[in-house]
Amino acid sequence: MTIQFYLTPAAGKRLIAKGIAQLDSVKKTLESGTILIIGGTTNAAVAEELLKEIGDTEDFDRKGFFRGITVPKGFKYKPQESIGDVVIKNGKWQRGLTVYDACGDLRKGDIIFKGANAVNLEEEQAGVLLGSDNIGTAGPVLTAVYGRRVSLIVPVGVEKRVEAPIFDLAQMCDSCDATGLKFLPLPGQVFTELHAIELLTGAYAEILAAGGICGAEGGCYFIADGTDDEIGKLRKLVSEVETEGPFEL
Repeated sequence: MTIQFYLTPAAGKRLIAKGIAQLDSVKKTLESGTILIIGGTTNAAVAEELLKEIGDTEDFDRKGFFRGITVPKGFKYKPQESIGDVVIKNGKWQRGLTVYDACGDLRKGDIIFKGANAVNLEEEQAGVLLGSDNIGTAGPVLTAVYGRRVSLIVPVGVEKRVEAPIFDLAQMCDSCDATGLKFLPLPGQVFTELHAIELLTGAYAEILAAGGICGAEGGCYFIADGTDDEIGKLRKLVSEVETEGPFEL
């Protein structure tokens, strides 16, 4: 059986988060281990879903859960006070901690979530833009991943898809004669809407088309194939996320 459906980027973020909450590795680490969710608009949905899993969402405000953002030229907004990052240790939210506080204590079996600005769907590789003179939150993350084998999961929506290999883009952006933003390939496990659909329903989905207006810019039409049971689960899942509102400042 085959169906089609449309998701905005906001709905995609919620779908990704719901999928991540059902990963076996995440469930295990929520109970006995440490999960670090670094501030970001996709990770805000991830934080909400994981905090729901442990029954503690009080005081979490996604309006302050980001660092660098991209907005339309001329867009005016009032800066929000950052709430830092979310650290969950042995099923308890350790309020007030940031990536810089937590990364040094992470060990094999723990999990870091960090968002991305670009994803190559075919190669399942992602990269993040860098605006500062250092690599920001990626510094302690890479130290934990490469130095102590901490797991890195990269939640990223398909609206950020690129066709060029991630490492080729990095080479172009980071050359000594380049200008503008820098670009860092991320070594973690990419997790998109497509992964969430397969995990949560068993159906196989592909991007069919994309675009829209009046807030649907960046959204995608998907086509999915599966058994009647799988498609039934998918219809229910889409109905749960498709009305998700945009990230507001």
